[in-house]
Amino acid sequence: MSFKFLKYILPAILFAGLPTLSFASGNLEPTDPVGITFWIISIAMVAAATFFFLESLRFEGKWRTSLVVGGLVCMVAAVHYFYMRDVWVSTGASPTVFRYVDWIITVPLQMIEFYIILAACTTIAMGVFWRLFIGSVIMLVGGYLGEAGFINATLGFVIGMAGWIYILYEIFAGEAGKVSASDAPAAVQSGFSTMRWIVTIGWAIYPIGYFVGYMAGGADANSLNMIYNIADVLNKIGFCLAIWAAADSTAKA
Repeated sequence: MSFKFLKYILPAILFAGLPTLSFASGNLEPTDPVGITFWIISIAMVAAATFFFLESLRFEGKWRTSLVVGGLVCMVAAVHYFYMRDVWVSTGASPTVFRYVDWIITVPLQMIEFYIILAACTTIAMGVFWRLFIGSVIMLVGGYLGEAGFINATLGFVIGMAGWIYILYEIFAGEAGKVSASDAPAAVQSGFSTMRWIVTIGWAIYPIGYFVGYMAGGADANSLNMIYNIADVLNKIGFCLAIWAAADSTAKA
């Protein structure tokens, strides 16, 4: 009974705050493609969060936890995208602080998902959880310090790349990758594989944008924010959809 009630009350709760979040002190111009992407992505994130929260009610145990975490990833991103849009439309400045506040919450949650989906079907050490979490924090702290100008841009890039490479090692050749290959069901292996390729190929957009924008001097604020915006919607919603597909396939097996 409580779950049936949640199916109706949860969307209302999610959308209740949109009127306050959607206000911008400037006008969204039709000639501002970056501002338009901020708006579209913020709404897409809310829609994705609602979908994952509602779908989580179909599953049991750790799969439900995983879908709820996926919903949180998209919901946190949605809130921050409304604020980032406000900064961009009002000032034309890159919303660097808001973007990293979003990432410092959502990226570790995405890394935790690797642990949760493996734990849903087999035994895996907590060390995997902590290694992925720490790697994501190192990656983000290095990137923020360099992008915000607190340290040399090249040093920030190196630190951020070290954290990302550490994550890639863990999910391909480390314990997480080995457990997925040897102990996980086929549906989980497929979802895990999609997730780690998103982390490999999709996440590569961020260091490329950072390098071009802050080290090579070849990207303006418009281009950099457009790149980051498109990457976010692919790397968050696509990542969580891979988890949903694995949960759905497991439930039908």
